[in-house]
Amino acid sequence: MSLKDSLRIMVVDDMSTSRGILTQTLDELGIKNYMVENNGQSAFQKIATNPVHLVLSDYNMPGMDGLGLLKCMRENRATQRTGFILVTGKPTPEVVEVGRRLAMNNIIRKPFTVATMKQAIEQVVGRL
Repeated sequence: MSLKDSLRIMVVDDMSTSRGILTQTLDELGIKNYMVENNGQSAFQKIATNPVHLVLSDYNMPGMDGLGLLKCMRENRATQRTGFILVTGKPTPEVVEVGRRLAMNNIIRKPFTVATMKQAIEQVVGRL
């Protein structure tokens, strides 16, 4: 079984179009085992009880943003070692610094390509 077949991913974005682009990219990479959520709070509740290998999360979401989700994940024993990639259109130095302090594994700038997404994922989980 290849990594593509066993890898479990949570996609978190409040915009349905962005979720669609992320899942379409995963499909093009041959990754089929993913779940989607439209906010950080529900994503955290789901992965705390049903862990995944990697979270791809938008930064700017109402309620709990991507860094808030990352903070909750790092404070929870069940999710603290889960890979985390922040997906944002505005990776400001402040966002990057806070992400680094919270042990963010990678960051992807929107818009992205299938190749850049693959590279970012592989830097976290290994060769697909």
